[in-house]
Amino acid sequence: MTRKLISSGSPFEATVGYSRAVVQGDWCFVAGTTGYDYASMTMPEDVTDQARNALATIAKALGEGGFAVTDVVRASYYISDAAYWSVIGPVLGGVFGDIRPAATCLVTGLVTPEMKIEIEVTAYKG
Repeated sequence: MTRKLISSGSPFEATVGYSRAVVQGDWCFVAGTTGYDYASMTMPEDVTDQARNALATIAKALGEGGFAVTDVVRASYYISDAAYWSVIGPVLGGVFGDIRPAATCLVTGLVTPEMKIEIEVTAYKG
């Protein structure tokens, strides 16, 4: 079974030793993705902008692996403040509302203080 590694071009991938996504057979595992704008290497202040950036990075990685957002079967959301849940809900619903993957949301600390959300997905195309 062929394994394909996908990079977003983030310098963090080489430094830390991970791939943005890994395709293994009918599965695509997308690593936790924060809201960085990788073109400018900036992090927006607003959590909804961070969520949109993360989702765009995820969609790009899925596409490079031959998958679509509609193939997502599992989503995990990590937020640094419980108050963000009601704010990002409509952003997430705009992407996943009809897809309805199994999902989890945890309130936790993230790697740096400017990170407010991290999203991880698994996609299946059988």
